[in-house]
Amino acid sequence: MSELKNRIDFVYLFDVQDGNPNGDPDAGNLPRVDAETGMGLVTDVCLKRKVRNYVQSARQCSIGYDIFIKEKAVLNTLIDLAHEDEAVADKKGGDKTEAARQYMCSHYYDIRTFGAVMSTGKNAGQVRGPIQFTFARSLDPITACEFSITRMAVATEKEAEKQSGDNRTMGRKATVPYGLYLCHGFVSANLAKQTGFDEDDLNLFWEALRNMFDVDRSAARGLMSAQKLIVFKHSSELGNAPANKLFDLVDVKRKDGVEVPRKFTDYEVTIDRANMPSGIELIEML
Repeated sequence: MSELKNRIDFVYLFDVQDGNPNGDPDAGNLPRVDAETGMGLVTDVCLKRKVRNYVQSARQCSIGYDIFIKEKAVLNTLIDLAHEDEAVADKKGGDKTEAARQYMCSHYYDIRTFGAVMSTGKNAGQVRGPIQFTFARSLDPITACEFSITRMAVATEKEAEKQSGDNRTMGRKATVPYGLYLCHGFVSANLAKQTGFDEDDLNLFWEALRNMFDVDRSAARGLMSAQKLIVFKHSSELGNAPANKLFDLVDVKRKDGVEVPRKFTDYEVTIDRANMPSGIELIEML
């Protein structure tokens, strides 16, 4: 294992075809949208969930790669287990909290990657994760479509008695015909030192971004695909250029003559390499 010594900023492009990339439960699970511009949105929490799911599938919760925020997890129970560890139990006061925090970072990949608040029961402190995402935003306004769907069955005998003819029930399904989404991400070498996040963890994270949609298929999400992963690696721990200046070097626009994009090749991605600041290494991982 080798510690991170370089700040990293990255641009991530993914698309969806005939699916709902991130439904809003407060809006009937319709695709999230910017009400003023009509641009589609996918939350950072949604993207982190997919990374967690990939790591859980790829590493099978092996030692050092368990997932803290996972389905049916009881968080305080997991924190209690940290306090029961021999190396933690012998500590007192603030030292015990710090020892529990280190235990959680070493055992759970998502804690040392994204951070966590672990003061909800027995105190294991708080962790600021070295990797953060922005919301993903579509390059063009999206059209949220709703379709009526049917199920040739009912859930209970009482429902069956109320039905006349066949046992058909109705439902709704929301999709986006097509949307290309872009998000920005940040990797802090400084915070990585505090959580123990290292080069091996980073390589697993890149692997997750490239492959996470392929292990998280769902009829509701249609066809989602990772399309571009553009990484700006700084030559120093604190960075050599502002992240927003680097992101401005990446331009994504519709090709001439394309009025209604329906595939990734309807767009053109260009990088202004001529104006790349010194001390920055450009890596195209997708």
